[in-house]
Formats: sequence, structure tokens, C-alpha cells
Amino acid sequence: MEVILNGENLKLSEEIVYVSDLLEYYKLLDKVVVIEVNGEILNKVDHQETLLSDRDRIEIVHFVGGG
Repeated sequence: MEVILNGENLKLSEEIVYVSDLLEYYKLLDKVVVIEVNGEILNKVDHQETLLSDRDRIEIVHFVGGG
């Protein structure tokens, strides 16, 4: 499946089916993130239930601390 992730075309492996799978792949599952799929912001509880589809537009924003 091909998606657009943060503005870049990306081919996902077959194991990535849900938004939570994508977050796990990028090691963001336990981080504070905001996920938008096709223009809609998801609640955290929806990450495990939201299926990804070919050509989805996904934006992931995560917060990095620093000083």
C-alpha cells in the first residue's frame, strides 16, 4: 500500500494495517503524537481501530523536548 506520510510518498509493508501499526513501526506508540488521516485528527483511542488505505494522506506530529 502506498500512502503520503508528512508530504512524502511512502510504500508501507503489508504488516502495517492500522494507524497503531504505523506508530509502532516508527517507535512512536508510547509518545505523545497527533495523527491526522485524510484531514481528520484522530483521538488516541482510534489509533488501534483506524485502518489505513492506499493513497491515504497521513500527518504525524510528535513533540520533542529540549532546552
